[in-house]
Amino acid sequence: MIRHENENGSVNVSTNVYTDIVGTAATNCFGVKGMAARSVTDGVYHLLRKESVGKGVWVHFNDDNSISIDLHIIVDNNVNLAAVGDSIISEVRYVVTQCTGTEVRAVNVYIDSMVIG
Repeated sequence: MIRHENENGSVNVSTNVYTDIVGTAATNCFGVKGMAARSVTDGVYHLLRKESVGKGVWVHFNDDNSISIDLHIIVDNNVNLAAVGDSIISEVRYVVTQCTGTEVRAVNVYIDSMVIG
């Protein structure tokens, strides 16, 4: 959790807020089919539903009040993976900063699977 303070008081922003913002921003990017979660039982990556976008996101709080983000995604077939990754990094960094005022130190995108067809 990160605390933002000013002359009027303070606001605490929880991990769930960040994961939902990040998941929504990432899934709105071109070529992203959705967030991925690895099944414990069979080890296969599964596409998460829209209401579970935060489950493919891990937020790490740094000592300087910035955050680092890890995203696990599933992409469409026949997309430029580097371009999709760059788009996600840029969009997530912008949206998180605009919505929360928190500095984003790093965005790491892991493409876990591709949807064919």
